[in-house]
Amino acid sequence: MNEKEGSARLPALFVGRFQPFHNGHLFMVRKILEDLDRVIIGIGSAQHSHTPRNPYTSSERQSMIERALEGENIRSYEIVLIEDVGEHSLWVPYVESLVPRFGVIFSNDPLTVRLFREKGYEVRELPLERREEYSGTELRRRMSSGEDWEHLVPDAVADYISELYGIERIVGVS
Repeated sequence: MNEKEGSARLPALFVGRFQPFHNGHLFMVRKILEDLDRVIIGIGSAQHSHTPRNPYTSSERQSMIERALEGENIRSYEIVLIEDVGEHSLWVPYVESLVPRFGVIFSNDPLTVRLFREKGYEVRELPLERREEYSGTELRRRMSSGEDWEHLVPDAVADYISELYGIERIVGVS
């Protein structure tokens, strides 16, 4: 559904890899829900795991998000797993085939912004909250080097990563 077809009451789509879900992601979800009633969270690159860039499986990322949002009493969301298709021109139609109808997409990723705008979607970029710290790359770097990182993720996510032996996974694949 593009903006020409009407999007006033449709939920937002927020796509990310969430490797792991951190406080910057939580900030974005809260900001989206200030303006809209519902958000669809698309877990991108869902087929990737156990690598330095993508250490967690899609189901683990989904659990992180669910636990974090439950801990914040946020219930107006749904989660969809989105695999990569390997061809930019096919990605938006693929997402449309997987995700319930949405009216606006939130992303700060330049390629995602471009691809959805080219298909006529309203795309909104949000200010990044403490980007130098709230970044999956920075979190994984801190985890692998033994630095403090837990304060950069919701408590429920830190606990879940500990349950998964998630630090060991990152250190093991780095």
